[in-house]
Amino acid sequence: MKIKKVYNNNVILTENEQGQEMVVMGRGLAFGQQKGDVVHDDKVEKTFVLEDHAVSEKLAELLKDVPEKFLELSEQIISMAKQELGVKLDDYLYVALTDHLNFALHRHKQGLRLQNALSWEIRKYYRAEFDVALKALDIIREETGMELEEDEAASITLHLVNSQMSGEKLDSIVQVVTIVNDLLTIVKYHFGIELDEKSLNYERFVTHLRFFAWRLIRNERASYDTGDDFLFNQVKQQYRQAYECSRKMAAYVENTYEWTVSKDEMIYLTVHVHRVTSRATME
Repeated sequence: MKIKKVYNNNVILTENEQGQEMVVMGRGLAFGQQKGDVVHDDKVEKTFVLEDHAVSEKLAELLKDVPEKFLELSEQIISMAKQELGVKLDDYLYVALTDHLNFALHRHKQGLRLQNALSWEIRKYYRAEFDVALKALDIIREETGMELEEDEAASITLHLVNSQMSGEKLDSIVQVVTIVNDLLTIVKYHFGIELDEKSLNYERFVTHLRFFAWRLIRNERASYDTGDDFLFNQVKQQYRQAYECSRKMAAYVENTYEWTVSKDEMIYLTVHVHRVTSRATME
């Protein structure tokens, strides 16, 4: 392997036999070395593959100011997250999480705690990612001796979710969480009930609301909109209470985001609302 770029004395960029770029780390690995030199294999401690060249450039910029120990910490967390979640995570997570951990641990040393206003909602709507983020806090504690608050788990969760939505910004994730939370609140107040958050119907409903919220903020119209008046009127009559609730949800969306909810979307919302509330309202 030959060095393509030296980040600092301990981190370089090279590529494997398949032509994939790799970030390679090791104490003193790049000391006195430069582009084109052969990598000293005996000094290599960690390697990970990057599919996006632009990410390696951003990582290089970041490592000018951030110690590589935070990249090592990120690599441990990302490897664990991939295994636990069983999903592909965007390469940019190495940059975003390394930067976040550097900032978070620096704040912790200074005794500064920033509360995540959406911590409760994030924990509820992204349970799998939040559980992984809690394990990340364990890794951080084991590696640094610092005990970060659960609010930091919520922030790490957003990075994990964002990494699965390649190209999306964190503020978009936050906006989706806000929309879903507001719509669920409308359902709770309309029926005067607490929803069973452990039920399959609840999970389906939240999943539907998340996709609905993503389409809303991306300004994407549903491709399946048929304008089926017969089915719309049938659902409206059969599930009257759920339909009235869906009307309130549609009004919130239209007033807040200037987004007109289609008839097909009203059908889906009404059916989901009925399913998620039917058992509770019969009790």
